Order: sequence, then structure tokens, then C-alpha cells
Amino acid sequence: MKKWLLLPLLLSAVPAAAQLVDTFTDGNFTQNPTWTGDGAAFQVNAAQQLQTNGPATTGTALQLVTPCTATTGTTWEFWANLKLATSSGNYADVWLMADQADLKATGTKGYFVRLGGAADEVSLFRKDATGSPVVVINGQDATLSSTNNNLVRVRVTRTVQNQWKLERDLTGGVAYVSEGIATDATHQRSVYFGVYATYSSANSKAFTFDDFRVTDATPPVLVKATVPAAQQLDLAFNEAVALGQVATNYRLTTGLAATAAQRDATDPTLVHLTFATDLPLGALTLEAQNVADQFGNAAGLLTATVQNNGFPVAPRLNQLLITEIMADESPVVGLPASEFVEIYNPSATALLDLAGVRLLKPGSASSAAVFPAGAVLLPGEYAVVCGSTRATQFAAYGKVFGLTNFPSLTNSGDQLLLRGKDGRTLFEISYSDTWYKDTRKKEGGWTLEMLDAANPCSGLENWSASLDPSGGTPGRHNSVQAANPDRTAPKLLRALALSATSVRLVFAEKLDSTAAAALALYALSTGTAITQAAPIAPDFRVVDLTLGSPLMANQPLSVTVQRAVDCAGNAAGLATSATFALPVPGSPGDVVVNEILFNPRSGGVDFVELLNRSANYLDMRGWQLGGQKTDGSLAWEPISSEPRLLGPGQLVVLTTQPEVVRAHYTTNDPEAFLTMPALPSYPDAAGLVVVADALSKELDRYSYTEKQHLALLDSRDGVSLERIRATGPSLPVNFHSAASSVGYATPGRPNSQQQADPTGAGMLTLEPELFTPDDDGQQDFITLSYQLDGPGYAGSVTVYDAQGRLVRRLVRNETLPTKGFWRWDGLTDQNQKASVGYYVLLVELFRANGGERHEYRKTVVVGARF
Repeated sequence: MKKWLLLPLLLSAVPAAAQLVDTFTDGNFTQNPTWTGDGAAFQVNAAQQLQTNGPATTGTALQLVTPCTATTGTTWEFWANLKLATSSGNYADVWLMADQADLKATGTKGYFVRLGGAADEVSLFRKDATGSPVVVINGQDATLSSTNNNLVRVRVTRTVQNQWKLERDLTGGVAYVSEGIATDATHQRSVYFGVYATYSSANSKAFTFDDFRVTDATPPVLVKATVPAAQQLDLAFNEAVALGQVATNYRLTTGLAATAAQRDATDPTLVHLTFATDLPLGALTLEAQNVADQFGNAAGLLTATVQNNGFPVAPRLNQLLITEIMADESPVVGLPASEFVEIYNPSATALLDLAGVRLLKPGSASSAAVFPAGAVLLPGEYAVVCGSTRATQFAAYGKVFGLTNFPSLTNSGDQLLLRGKDGRTLFEISYSDTWYKDTRKKEGGWTLEMLDAANPCSGLENWSASLDPSGGTPGRHNSVQAANPDRTAPKLLRALALSATSVRLVFAEKLDSTAAAALALYALSTGTAITQAAPIAPDFRVVDLTLGSPLMANQPLSVTVQRAVDCAGNAAGLATSATFALPVPGSPGDVVVNEILFNPRSGGVDFVELLNRSANYLDMRGWQLGGQKTDGSLAWEPISSEPRLLGPGQLVVLTTQPEVVRAHYTTNDPEAFLTMPALPSYPDAAGLVVVADALSKELDRYSYTEKQHLALLDSRDGVSLERIRATGPSLPVNFHSAASSVGYATPGRPNSQQQADPTGAGMLTLEPELFTPDDDGQQDFITLSYQLDGPGYAGSVTVYDAQGRLVRRLVRNETLPTKGFWRWDGLTDQNQKASVGYYVLLVELFRANGGERHEYRKTVVVGARF
């Protein structure tokens, strides 16, 4: 007899030969091949057989292994004689495949043939990393039932289809009898072949083995292909392939050929292919020719198909979108009672790597929710993102990412941000419950859905309440999906000086941040140099300009922007501009209450309108709006924590819900509205409005009551009180109900009842001389202005009809400033509308110190419109 180990062959056309043969004719097991393990407990006996020679101790376990990588398409043969009565403590395992050298280790994986055991049989077992061995083929019991001579030759075959066949000859010859056939593909790799024996003390030399032969007679099979990189394919074979690989053996059916082929350094079943260009996207079919295993078995044409979705890439701006938001999950309509957002990959080709992407609310004290390693989003794929404890609720809706620290979504509106792991902004949205455009769905249970994913920069105009009967469409196309392109050029809303050398520009929509950083876009009317333009993340609606020289305070100038580009690619016209100035501190009376709505109609909200009646540019940052509490003290609410310029003659409307006010009343300038988190309490019956600057210096106060409204109104609900004269005092005489012809309020536009200061000469000026008190906004009342020659006067004003009958005591002994006016709204002392006709206003002036007394009469006509 002779023994040898057939060394791995390179590419060879010779027929396959045995991978392992050992008949121990050389009298040792330490070389050609080398067996390792419990070498001192084995010997080659005089019959040139491998025999156990361990300690005579019950429970002893012995092992020897030798390298062998045969897996599928392989035949294993061996001879054995167990000269003992087999039992649960006396048996041998011949390991056909083992993934490590230690056969005694509980984690060793592979397949072995057990000789003996409690059933005295020949059986095939599989061993996994955990658990007890699993029977693959259960041989006939009591085939090894001798007490001193259990002779057997075993043959095991495994096809490339992973079908196993176990055969044995109890005479030691080759007249094999089948013990069974089974299919098992669990383990595909082998590193070692070996023997294992365990025995009681009397059987330490009772195990003999011989004629080991492992034969691989089949060529390799291409199991699968994967795409680990843009220009690389990895091929997995069912067995180790030849070390030297030829690149020309591999090509795609598209004609693209591999430029390099290399067997993996640690896994001989793996081949790495490299191509000169990026692999095409989609389904790819690879062809392999003449690939041989390490024993020279060469295959003909092999093919494998793989789907190339592209190599995962980190998303960039607007490559990862939030397309659906469930902020108010109650009452439940049909979806799980949990907040969530839906994300979407709008690309047709890019596979997005979400690892490290963060979902957060800017300004929140909570940590961001972070996508885990391995998180990807396929081209065109949607996924639900929710809290980690809510993920199971959305399992039926497709891909779900349950994230720790998922932000709490405010029902009325919030800002959400997706940031890349490098900190760059990927997507920003500031939603509001006005985006539902449906008062019923706004109350909860319905999602907000994006209409057009190709227009990710738009807000209100590109979102709406879901139309799906379940309340939303998580994980699939939105129910409101429709083409809704952004064709509107970006508009410069306002400019303000943050400091003498810094100017902030605010635009109506998100800008292309790269284009917005170009200095050539901006110019100041003064010619002052601009040294830097910095678009401000995360929404890029703001650009901060740094100036080369300081501005002069309160000196107006304009900034011009040439062809600003929004993030949809729309460019502004040749120029868009805004006027601003470096603000100065305000003084009492610079800014006054110009209009107040304290008793809104059903579904409405309060508002306070301020007017800058000075010639100064003022910054409203840090200002406060006050109201009187029941104990007489003032409650304050912040107006703005950000810079906000209020120019001469400019109006600003303060409210918690600008969109509600704009829905109820016509307005010329939506940008005149400033959203406050909360307003002070302004009761319907009476209240106090106070405005203070950042230093808590009071700028104006106005005490109102519902009785200041025109008594002829059928309802005061939804009717504002308007200032009559901008320069007049903040007193009831200078306020009147807004006209019906303008919808009973004028937020953000000139008051319906406003009057200019009289320009006529003389002590008393009447305007108009004919009026129609019908609250239509045209001559609804008359004002009698006075200009006195000095202080110290008191006065009374009484209205008489043409017959001299008393109609109205308008003023009674009122102490007067040197300049002012009185107002008559056409009502009698009984709050009845005066009849059409002529009336006389008797003005009586008294000066106590000098004993002066003056009387004046002014005639006015009360008319009516027919």
C-alpha cells in the first residue's frame, strides 16, 4: 500500500484525482499528509493501520485531523474496525467536513459519520455551531453489534445539488449497501477531515482506521454573484477554485469583460472580478468559462444573474425626502395610533446609504434620531420612520425604521430636518396644520402628504391632507400625488441690518445655496463693498452679507439681488430689491397700537397691529406685547427673538395664526404678519394692550372696551377697532369700528377709518361737513379738530338738531391739550342713529385762570345713501 496527498492543481485538463489518500503504508501519520491533534494517543500498528493508543481512562476523547477542503461533488471512503461493544460511551466519529481543527469544541461545524453509539449503527450527522448533532441519514440499528470485531467500510457521496448518500460494507469490502439518501445544504465549506474516538478504560486501543480517500470528481459550480463596488463583482463557488484565475474567462453578456480576476486570500471559494468601467445598473448576467477547482476539475459555461442597484451612496441635498407626516394621530381613522414620517428615495438609480443620517427638530433639547448601520433605501422606495417601540405597528406597511429618539411632532406645526452623517442638510420642512386645507382632517387621524416629490422645496402649495380612506398612505405612493412644479422665481421679502457691517436678506422660498453664495449677485445702492455672502442652513431662505465698511445709522439704502435662484432652479428677474437701514433705538410713541381684534368670530383668532409712525428704522428683536391680568399686573409675551426691521410708516400684525387671520380678512401684504407663540389675554369686554421694547421701555398703551364699537353694529364678533389718526393719541376718541365694506378689519393694510391730520388754518376744523354713519367706511363719522392758543382750557361739545333740540352731549367739561379732536359717530344719547338733516355742534371753551369763555358753532349734515 502507499499513501499520498494530492496537492492542489492549477488550471489543468487532466481528469480529477483524489484530494486525500492515506493508507499509512509509510508507517506514520505525521507527514504526507500531516495529521495533528492528540498525536501521542495514536499509532500506526504493524498492519499499517491508524490505531488509538490513549490512556486507559473512561471518558477519554481523542482526535486527529488533516487539511481537506472537499465540500460538494465529493466522495469520502474509509475502513474501520471497532474491537469493542459500541455504546453511548464507546463510538467513533469520522469527520468528513469540519470548519476548525478542534473536533472536541462545541462550536465546530460540519458533517461526520458515527460508528457505534447507543444504537450500534452507521449514521450521518450534521453539527451546527450550537445544539446537539442533527441526524441527516439514520442508519440501520445494530449493524455494529459485535462485542469485539465491528468491521466496516464506508462510502459517502455528496452531489453538487447537496444530496447525500451513505453506504457501508460490513465485511470491509466494496459491496456497499445503502443506509439512505438525504438532502442537506447547511454547510458549504470545509477546512479539515478527521477522526474522533471516545471510550471506556478497557477500550483505549480498540479503534483502527485505514484507507482514507476523499475524491472530488466534479467541476466547481457558480453559486452566486454580488456587487460589492461600482466596478467589481464577487463570485461565490461551491468549492475552492484554482489559485491562478484568468480574467478572460469572465465576461458579462453585455460584452463587458473583466480586466482582473483574483481568488480571495482567505476564502478559496471566492473570486473577485474587476472591470474597467462601472457595471451597468439592473439585472446582469455573468458568464464564466473553463473555471477549475484546485484539483483540476474544469467547468464548461457557468452563469449567474445579479441585480445591480448601484453601490450605496450617501444622500445629498433633496436626495432623501420626507413625503408624509402624521403629527396628530388621534382620533384614529385607520392607521396605527402613532406619530410617523415617511421617507422616500426619488432617484431611479441611486441606492441610498442611510447609516448615520439624523432626523431632528432644530432647537430641540432632545438628541437626534440616528439611522443604524446597514440602513439603505432602494431607488424609488418608501419607508416609514417612527419611534423604536412603535415599529411593529407598521410592519404591514413595508420597510420600517424604528429609531430611538424619534422626535415628538407638534400637531400645529414643526420644523423637521434630515442631516447626513457629515452634518450637511439633506432635507428641511417646516409644516403647519394649515397645510391640511381641511378643517375636519386637521383635527387628527389624517396625514399630510406631499403632492410632487420633484418639487421638494415648496411648502403649503405642495402639501395637502391625505385622500386615502385609512387616513394616509405610509410606505406607498401618496394619495394626493400629482404634478405640481415650482415655476415661481424667488422673491426678496425684506432686508435688515444685523450690525453696521452685516445685512440679512430674507427670501420667500429656499434658495440654491451654492448659487446664493456668489458675491456678484448682490449690490448696495451706496456702493458699499460686499465681502461675503453666506446662505444660512438649514432652509437657505436667509443670506447674510458681510460689508467692507460700516453703515450709518437710520440712513435708508437699498440692496439689489441679481437673478437669485431657488432650489428648484427658478431664477429671479434681472433684479429684486429691498430698502432697509441700520436701526436705532425707539422712543415712546414711535410705535403705536393701530388696530386690535379682541373678539374674533367663530374659528378666528385675536390680532394686534402696530404702526411705526416715526421716521426711524427700528429693530423689533426682544420687544414684548403686554396685556392686563385680573389682578391689574401685566402679562408679557415675546414678539420676536429674531431681528425684525420695522421701517417708517410700516405695519406689522401680531397673531398666533396668520393664516387664519388672512383667511378671514383681505390683506395686501402677507409679509406684514409676524407669528407669535402666544398672545396675552385680551378679554371681549375690556382690556389693555401695551407694547414695550427690548429694554422694557413702554412704547404705547391702549385701553379698549367693547363699548367703543359703533352701537349700530348687529354683532361685534370679528370687528376690529381701528386707529383714526396715526398722530393722534391712543385714546378711545381716536379709535372706531372697522368698516363693513372692508370686512370689518384691515390687518396689514391701511385702516378703513383712518384720517389724515387736518391741514386747514383756524382754531376749529370740521371734517367732513356731511357724513353718512352707516359703517361702510366712507364718511362714517365727523371729527372736530381744535388748535388752542395755549394750555389751561376745558371744553364741552353738545349736538343740537335744526330745531334746537338736544341730541348728544359729546364732551362735558373735559380738560384739553392744546391740540386734539373730538369724534361724533352720528348717534344720539339714546344710542339711536340721528335722523337725516342739519345739526349744530356747540363748542364751549373755558379758561379758569383767565376767566375766558368762548363759544363756537359748527354746522354738519347727517346724510344717508340710497
